[in-house]
Amino acid sequence: INYELYFDILSGQRSIIVALGHQGNWEWLGAATATRGDGPLQVIYKPLSNPYFDGLMKKIRSRFGATPIPDKDVLRQMIATKGSLSTTAFISDQTPPPDHAFWINFLNQDTPVFIGTEKLARRLNYPVLFAAMRKVKRGYYEVEVLRVCDEPAESDPGSITTAHTRLLEEQIIKQPETWLWSHRRWKHQRHNSKQ
Repeated sequence: INYELYFDILSGQRSIIVALGHQGNWEWLGAATATRGDGPLQVIYKPLSNPYFDGLMKKIRSRFGATPIPDKDVLRQMIATKGSLSTTAFISDQTPPPDHAFWINFLNQDTPVFIGTEKLARRLNYPVLFAAMRKVKRGYYEVEVLRVCDEPAESDPGSITTAHTRLLEEQIIKQPETWLWSHRRWKHQRHNSKQ
């Protein structure tokens, strides 16, 4: 739904950052986007400690044409590919270390959120979209593309992170059973935060 927003940005020769959560079948979304052939898709991931399973996950995620980028290499890779058109997907609902977090009230909990998606968007001035996934029925999903920010370089600090976190929260409230609740979202408490 609303894929024309995505295509309009690409046709304007601008790379895109897409934020999403562990909602619905997020792996399907990466495969579906990569197979459409609308330009290179980079998916950010945290490498697994077991080399065998890490290699297996990279193979699964890249088999339809997506390029998995380890989280530690994101900035370097995005700067290296700045001159070419691409889409970079960030699953933005994982838990950062408390001292590097943006704190926000999320699902009625004081919650640390990664700010990296916003920092990269502002630095590279890539428009930010949110992919809202909804389960229609067993094995069927629908994705709505929502605008977060067109000109990140001109945005207020924290506004992009707040916007995509609120969109994720709305999705979770609509379909709580499709969010990955098992990844210990609230394992950190706010102490002497910079915010």
